[in-house]
Amino acid sequence: MQKINVVCVGKIKEEFYRSAVSEYLKRLSRFAKVEVKEIAEDDLESEAKDILRAARGYIFALCVEGKKLTSEGLARQIKTLCDMGEEMTFIIGSSCGLSDTVKQEADFKLSFSDMTFPHQLMRVILCEQVYRAFMINSGSTYHK
Repeated sequence: MQKINVVCVGKIKEEFYRSAVSEYLKRLSRFAKVEVKEIAEDDLESEAKDILRAARGYIFALCVEGKKLTSEGLARQIKTLCDMGEEMTFIIGSSCGLSDTVKQEADFKLSFSDMTFPHQLMRVILCEQVYRAFMINSGSTYHK
C-alpha cells in the first residue's frame, strides 16, 4: 500500500478542522497509509531540523513561491511516484512559513495559491487534494 506522510508544524485546535482532516484521511485509507506528524512550533531553523527528520521519500514543501498545479497535474505527479513505489511527504509550515533549509531539501515546492491560508485550513485542503488525486487516478467521477 502507498505510504504518504503529512508533516505539519503545530496542532489543529478547532474541532471542525480536525473533523474535516479525519474525514479525508478515512477516505484516503483505501488508497494509501497516511501518517500525520505534528511538529512543535519553534524558530524556523529548529522546526526545519524536526521537519527533515520526519520527512521520508519524495518531499513536497508547500510554499507560496512553489509551482502551481491543477488537480489533474498533482494526480499525474502522485501517480508517477506511486508507480515507482515512492513514499511521499507533504510539508506544511507554521504561520511563519518554512525555512529555506526545508525548501532547499524538498524535491518539489508546491503552491496551492498566491494567497495565504491558515495552516490548519491548509491541512484540510491538502488532504482533500491528495484524496482528489487518488480519485482522479482511479477513474472516479468524484472530480467532476
